[in-house]
Amino acid sequence: MPDAEGHPEPREMELRTILAALSDPLRYEVVSALLAEEPETARHCSSFGLPVSKSTRTHHFRVLREAGLVRQVDRGNSRMATLRRAELDARFPGLLDLVARNQPPDGDRASG
Repeated sequence: MPDAEGHPEPREMELRTILAALSDPLRYEVVSALLAEEPETARHCSSFGLPVSKSTRTHHFRVLREAGLVRQVDRGNSRMATLRRAELDARFPGLLDLVARNQPPDGDRASG
């Protein structure tokens, strides 16, 4: 059962849900950006520069969180996101390596 913030336990993560979350170019971009950071790096959700409204950005991060790709924590009036790298590598070995090797081309952003 997901925790109070909607983070699933690793055993509850489903590959189809994760792939659906990654199918959106903006969410794929967020995961790719977090993969480029040091493990356990937390970033403000607004730091990704997504070209969408705040409510749409919130939606994208909710999808990533509920799929199990990121862990979000409140820091004052903002939220920080961390890639659940170790848990994902244990549950789906090689998945994040594929994402890291298949970066979207520059300018391949969706608007929404």
